[in-house]
Amino acid sequence: MSILLFFAVLFVLILVHEWGHFIVAKKTGMRVDEFGIGFPPKLFGVKKGETEYTFNALPIGGFVKIFGENGTDEVDGDRAFASRPKWAQALVLIAGVTMNILFAWLLFSVTYMVGVPTMVEESSAGPNAQLLIAGTLPDSPASVIPAGSKIVSVTTSFVDSNDSVINPTPSSFSEFVTNNGGSEIIVTYNYAGEVAEAKVIPTQGLIVEEPERYAVGASLALVETQKQPFGTALVNGFTSTVNGLGAITVGLFTLISQSFSGTADFTQVAGPIGIVGMVGDAAAFGLTAVLTFTAVISLNLAVINLLPFPALDGGRLVFVAIEAVTGKDIPPEWTGRINLIGFVLLLTLMVAVTYNDIINLL
Repeated sequence: MSILLFFAVLFVLILVHEWGHFIVAKKTGMRVDEFGIGFPPKLFGVKKGETEYTFNALPIGGFVKIFGENGTDEVDGDRAFASRPKWAQALVLIAGVTMNILFAWLLFSVTYMVGVPTMVEESSAGPNAQLLIAGTLPDSPASVIPAGSKIVSVTTSFVDSNDSVINPTPSSFSEFVTNNGGSEIIVTYNYAGEVAEAKVIPTQGLIVEEPERYAVGASLALVETQKQPFGTALVNGFTSTVNGLGAITVGLFTLISQSFSGTADFTQVAGPIGIVGMVGDAAAFGLTAVLTFTAVISLNLAVINLLPFPALDGGRLVFVAIEAVTGKDIPPEWTGRINLIGFVLLLTLMVAVTYNDIINLL
């Protein structure tokens, strides 16, 4: 299921990216020969105007074939990509990245409108607020409970005991633990849609400020799903998009700079296999988690595609900038060779990251 969801996310994000190239190429007067949904082999196509819309067998995104894009096609007046003004070429190249950013904004906004789990104070919490395990101390009694679990109830393990708390709050949970210090209690929790039980024994010494107090070593959070109106959701979605872009950009350039100094931690970099696992984890927490995860991946694609590296949109933008400054076109055979080298390097990097994913799974 995680693999199917991964391909669905990838399909949508690439399609959105390519649609950006497609619509701006059309608007700037370029001839678009094909807009492909999926990758060949071709299943069937529909010709509308000068563009053929094809449906292909491999559902991993899509592509746009703009006439004259590779610089080797015959010139068709000013309709070819290479014949259009440099500003038009630049707009087409950044359109894909722009669409990924706008799509992330849309997803963040929809998430806020659908409802985002938000930490609330116990005094202001509504009846639907749920108690979550935000984290646990290593080797503490509660460390057997996964972080993010929703606490359903807590009860003693005595036979025929009525001593229990259903849907506890932070204060009622802590009070119950304190009152049953040294005795086994049963914590019923819901994690990723599955209900389970954990038998724990509250112990002393886990709280530095109150060493005599019994505790299980869990940090608690009272969470309530809060929906936002359209306007507020758009504003907060925009803020999340800007903050996400900033964090991803800083993280990526930090990783690149550390790579040159030999201090980069590549264990934090995920490839396709790692992303499949993350998609599965997000799906376990519901629709809003999947939408948020997809938005973050969309922003990652935008930032990576803007890198001034051959075979990426950013690398092609560099070629357009050089041609605009010098007033001379770079020979197509040279751009082709440089882009091919860039593609091979990117493919090598992908293999290395995938290998790292496999190592992390072992």
